[in-house]
Amino acid sequence: MPRLETVVDMLLEIQHLWEADSPDFRPEREVSVRRHIGDYTLFMTGLFPERVQRTASMGYYVTEGKRAYRFVSEHDRAQGGRARAPYQRLAEWFEGYMQALDYARRCYFVDPAAHPFFRLNFG
Repeated sequence: MPRLETVVDMLLEIQHLWEADSPDFRPEREVSVRRHIGDYTLFMTGLFPERVQRTASMGYYVTEGKRAYRFVSEHDRAQGGRARAPYQRLAEWFEGYMQALDYARRCYFVDPAAHPFFRLNFG
């Protein structure tokens, strides 16, 4: 399977999975691709918001992430599973989790340019 680089690539993969005449017809794989979309969009909007703003629309990523998590939640509910609650919460509180990741990034991730090691002169 090709590496999925962007949300658009992942959505195109879902479309391809549903092509009945394709040898790759696997609609059941949609759940894992949707879960990946949710995880990817939450990761990117929370930890790399500047990149999302530069290359795409923050609103688009948030909408697709929430939609993906909602799909996974509803699929699990329809299958009688118990994993619905975490994905339902991720869909409903996507922006809150995104802000929590952004807070963690700002507080705990070191900016390499500011780290003392990278200011040392070994020459």
